[in-house]
Amino acid sequence: MKYLLILLLIPFAQAEGLRLDAPAGGWRNTTGKAERYTQNVQYPATLVNTPENQGKLALIRGHIGKTPKAPAKGEENKPYQLIVNGVPMPLRIDEDGSFSRPYSFGRGANSVEVRSPDGKEHAASQFYDSNKDRAQTKLRVVLSWNTNSTDLDLHVISPDGEHTYYGNRVSKNGGALDVDVTSGYGPEIYANPSPPKGRYLVYVNYYGGYSENPAMTIAQLSIINNENTLHEKQQLFNVPMRKTGDLTLVGSFVYP
Repeated sequence: MKYLLILLLIPFAQAEGLRLDAPAGGWRNTTGKAERYTQNVQYPATLVNTPENQGKLALIRGHIGKTPKAPAKGEENKPYQLIVNGVPMPLRIDEDGSFSRPYSFGRGANSVEVRSPDGKEHAASQFYDSNKDRAQTKLRVVLSWNTNSTDLDLHVISPDGEHTYYGNRVSKNGGALDVDVTSGYGPEIYANPSPPKGRYLVYVNYYGGYSENPAMTIAQLSIINNENTLHEKQQLFNVPMRKTGDLTLVGSFVYP
């Protein structure tokens, strides 16, 4: 009887912990369903989380099951990790323990996982989108960084001269930047379903910090070509950003 009681308590404890409410696992077909994965422009854009009217099919949403603890004096508060189709990025948690952010999922198989900073808790979802007409993100650039209360900005210059950044978040060639994160960690994501062929330049600007002496931060840049296909290619760069005002060419590559 004692062992039976323990087994009955385990599911209850898991239900009270980290959960992933969207996207739902399984099969779905998005034919004829419009969605939006970029946020409305609001400056200063101090939050990553998305408004309630965000399209549900382009939303990652859930709750960590508790109120986030404030870091001890002299310690850095490490973020939760969001991993989408194998690409890791930090995830901002609201004061009530909830999280949500937009993402432009492609057709086919997709996976989403959220992990706690210590790796002891995780929640995951896998789904398959059968919409054959759905555009696939052929180029995605993900910027994140390892410090809170700092503001890094992603700038992508495409071969046709289009400059996509927080001041021009939707370009004429179909590229778009989803959110402008000014409160730390990121991520900021550039995605394009029909990228022009040629050389791309990716810059990171250390726009500022919210302390008298902003700390050096490490920018992590992931470049994904032909995501979620047999021809997928990922590149990862880590570049130190030492002071406010730094503008660094982090990546230069040729698509395709």
